[in-house]
Amino acid sequence: MDNHQEHTLEFQANGNGCTGAAHDHDDVFLKKAVEEAYAAVHCGDGGPFGAVIVRNGEIVVQCHNMVLRNTDPTAHAEVTAVRMACKKLGRRELSDCEIYASCEPCPMCFGAIHVSRLKRLVYGTEAESALAVGFDDFIADAIRGTAKYQKVNLEIKKADGEVATAARDVFQNTKSQLVLY
Repeated sequence: MDNHQEHTLEFQANGNGCTGAAHDHDDVFLKKAVEEAYAAVHCGDGGPFGAVIVRNGEIVVQCHNMVLRNTDPTAHAEVTAVRMACKKLGRRELSDCEIYASCEPCPMCFGAIHVSRLKRLVYGTEAESALAVGFDDFIADAIRGTAKYQKVNLEIKKADGEVATAARDVFQNTKSQLVLY
């Protein structure tokens, strides 16, 4: 038996008071997200984060963090899941889907969840669980305004002058060509 097999989880109905068919399978889908988190580490693909996107009670995609494999700091589990689900379904919005994440999404992942219009997010543990084992996830602290990296190492400047005007004007100059949600 490989390490991934050793980390399969058993969940039982917990009587948490959830009602309605949409919520009956939360533990089942969250279990798959947690198993994906183990797989990410076992395969050497990335950190221990997993995500599952579900539509009408059926799994559309399940995946895990791919930051190391793809050499892509944006390849978090939730972002990867959103990308894969949009591609699989042939559309850029997922308003009839739900996402299950093993850990509370960082702001980048939450942004992907938001702009893809996912209707529901269920996560297994708070971001502090990842921080407690050494993840230097300044992104999680960004929401709280306590991010050391941002305060010490990141300069943010809003442009001014002609380039600022050009950046602003691009929206008005292209609005008739835009296809929004």
